[in-house]
Amino acid sequence: MEPMDIVGKAKEDASLPKATMTKIIKEMLPPDVRVARDTQDLLIECCVEFINLISSESNEVCGREDRRTIAPEHVLKALEVLGFGDYIEEVYAAYEQHKLETVDTVKGGRGIGAEMTEEEALAEQQRMFAEARARMNGVATAPKPPEAESSLNSQFLEPL
Repeated sequence: MEPMDIVGKAKEDASLPKATMTKIIKEMLPPDVRVARDTQDLLIECCVEFINLISSESNEVCGREDRRTIAPEHVLKALEVLGFGDYIEEVYAAYEQHKLETVDTVKGGRGIGAEMTEEEALAEQQRMFAEARARMNGVATAPKPPEAESSLNSQFLEPL
């Protein structure tokens, strides 16, 4: 039986996207430095192990505070407990930057249209409905702009 280091997953199932990790590795090194494929795989495994270590300690910190959800503060405390205190300031800065970049997103949503007015959102919705109708009807024409769409809708919505 395989060891279960992550809830519901075997240790071998946990990984990070190779293409993304390879890109990060290459960006961190001078352009004239090459990294062997085995070395890239080893670095990815080290990253996964580091994430498992931080996650596990964060969970323990969270549990000691009688909490059920790991918060950013638990991760920062875990870094300190595990001897990575030198990274706390940089990790916290990255966390703050992430909060600033995601402040406009709708809670629990994808954030699309967060900066739209109600009229713009309605026009976009109308356009999307028109595209969907065209696809359902097998029409391969380009969707009409919202202005043309609204005049068509008013034509069909007016009483006879």
